[in-house]
Amino acid sequence: MILPDFSLVRVLVVGDLMLDRYWFGGASRISPEAPVPVVRVENSEERIGGAGNVALNLAALGGTVDLLGYAGEDEAADALERLLAAAGIRGHMERCPTVATVTKLRVVSRQQQLIRLDFEDGFGHLDPAPLVTRFRALLDETGVVVLSDYAKGTLASVQEFIAAAREVGKPVLVDPKGRDFERYRSATLLTPNLSEFEAVVGACSDEAEIERKGLELIARLNLEALLVTRGEHGMSLLRPAAGALHLQAHGKEVYDVTGAGDTVISVLAAALAAGRPLADAVALANLAAGIVVGKLGTASVSPEELALAIRGQRAPRRGAITLVDLLAVLEPLRSAGERIVVTNGCFDLLHPGHVHYLEQARALGDRLIVLVNGDGSVRRLKGTGRPVNPLAHRMAMLAALESVDWVVAFDGDTPRDEICAIRPDVLVKGGDYRDIDAIAGHDCVLAAGGEVRILGFVDGHSTTRLIETIRNG
Repeated sequence: MILPDFSLVRVLVVGDLMLDRYWFGGASRISPEAPVPVVRVENSEERIGGAGNVALNLAALGGTVDLLGYAGEDEAADALERLLAAAGIRGHMERCPTVATVTKLRVVSRQQQLIRLDFEDGFGHLDPAPLVTRFRALLDETGVVVLSDYAKGTLASVQEFIAAAREVGKPVLVDPKGRDFERYRSATLLTPNLSEFEAVVGACSDEAEIERKGLELIARLNLEALLVTRGEHGMSLLRPAAGALHLQAHGKEVYDVTGAGDTVISVLAAALAAGRPLADAVALANLAAGIVVGKLGTASVSPEELALAIRGQRAPRRGAITLVDLLAVLEPLRSAGERIVVTNGCFDLLHPGHVHYLEQARALGDRLIVLVNGDGSVRRLKGTGRPVNPLAHRMAMLAALESVDWVVAFDGDTPRDEICAIRPDVLVKGGDYRDIDAIAGHDCVLAAGGEVRILGFVDGHSTTRLIETIRNG
């Protein structure tokens, strides 16, 4: 398998644009007005959602991406436009004053989503002519078209997009939605997951039935091929002129399947745009799916990660790790645009205050690294009798937390050298600090364009008081 030069490709993505918003905070009491938790919002985050996640995956590969869709004349569209520009995506929004930008607001406490609020009017009633005109203008420079359907109405006239692209010989890949696949007639390829496929053709008992029903669907819809993604069973490529290609899944540790379909279609599109045969492009997309399901949250894959996968190598798993190995792991993650967060501490006796604090820190980015004082460092800071738990035990406890990706030990009085080597996007410390100038490594982080954040601790939790209580009986 050969890794294409994705920097030479250009892909046009059309679909439902969305803004994902997250409000994070603690929920420690029930409202007196109604039996609902009260969340004290401590920080927030905005992300590109919907069809934009396909564009993000393509941008992470290093390709040139054009993203076309509807948005409102509102503040959410302004935010989405800024996010697209920051990600290097060429956003082409058809902004309409009569509709709201699709926005999903999630309120999250301790990594548990409490509620989701959706703001949307739908786009199906809009005149598609202006969007189709912009689409035609972008076709000449693109190699492959991806139609990402979330049933919000942008692709209500999907046949006009398919016909326009096929007229000029551009492949059209469709991530379908719903049970009406007839509307995607004459596309090059559809990429339904197994449940979506079976909702259209009926239940399939084995691969032979998937093949038979898939080929019937291809003939009925005048497609060139069909790619059925099957989760832990891999994926099946079906073509009338060639035998079925069934690929086994590569993901051995599955943490999250969120966005895996977007990764598959983006890698597939980029590989085809780079001139790779369909079977090779599918094999590469299958490798990418195996990588992305090993990450928490909606994620993307970098060329460096794909290169490792082609050679049969994988990045070290989450948990305790050396600084040297960590730096090697972080390189492809940075290339994929992931946001790295670092915090540090002794964490002698892990208590609820620590857990909440680390959850808050993790919410500020995509990966959380915890730097832990070695035993000698703890003794110098805390005195004889500390630590209660040796370094290996403290690292194992931290590594077991869902919010923590990697744990690294340091022997100095401060982790400044380690922080300067990592260069995190966000350096986090607890509320016992008031001035960021007192935080070790702050200068390196700020010089590299990162930020330093001070978070509050949960009241009533202290390792020192806990140890005193235990010793005093």
